[in-house]
Amino acid sequence: MKKGQSNRLTEQQKEGHGPITIFHKDAQTHDIKVGNTSIFVMKQLEFEFPMLKFRYRKDLAKKEINASLQKVDKYLGQTLFVESANIRPDGGLIEVQDDNKKWRVVLVSEAKHQGKDIENIKAGKLVGKKNDQDLMVAGNAIERAYKNVDEIANFMLSERYFPYILFLDGSNFLTQNVTVTRPDGRSVTLVYNDGTLNRLDRLTAANYGMPINTNLCENRFVKCNGANIMLQAVSIYTKSDGCHWNDRDMIMVMLDIARTSLKMLATDLFAQLSKR
Repeated sequence: MKKGQSNRLTEQQKEGHGPITIFHKDAQTHDIKVGNTSIFVMKQLEFEFPMLKFRYRKDLAKKEINASLQKVDKYLGQTLFVESANIRPDGGLIEVQDDNKKWRVVLVSEAKHQGKDIENIKAGKLVGKKNDQDLMVAGNAIERAYKNVDEIANFMLSERYFPYILFLDGSNFLTQNVTVTRPDGRSVTLVYNDGTLNRLDRLTAANYGMPINTNLCENRFVKCNGANIMLQAVSIYTKSDGCHWNDRDMIMVMLDIARTSLKMLATDLFAQLSKR
């Protein structure tokens, strides 16, 4: 990407006067669904980059994924058993149309909650088989998130960026100790690195063990045995204290990733950006 194109994108986003200036007042409420948040993000992108055309869709067909793989190598994307198969990330997909009228992914997002220990303790609820425990051993339901990650990675195998965000919250994703007080006044400390509680290590395979709460949208290239390997890493964001994500915090992260995508695509958006 040429420096002038990158600067042009930066200047245009500054003209937006902040990331939520055009959002409807409902965007200020808390705990909004990530799918609705994606719509607000797309509206902001349209505001910042009026020369570009964006679209939002809730799902992606397996046939499209296979077709994208076929363009990379004819040996790929051959197998499909269910014609109607698709994936549906929580936040859907935001795409931009490039100079060749091809739709390119700008943002994909998921929001997962696992672990209700904090809520249970605050409510005075005991858990376990005998209802005599403060904490519940963490489950593995979150690992289902990998399917969508892998499918989007296949779809974007020809790209040099990977705008997938995984928002996590709940007591199974702590990065610091949290002390919660029960209604009877007794305090319970949730130890963040307790193996029966924390499930972050089961998800960092999706970002190759790179830092969390970090924009990893731009693919990283590493050399191994003389070959360059491209890594498509999920940008994993978690609330350190287990609290829920609110709409504003999610929007800030989503816009950061989406703008990185546009910068990576700047050479393919040159004709449209030059109209400004």
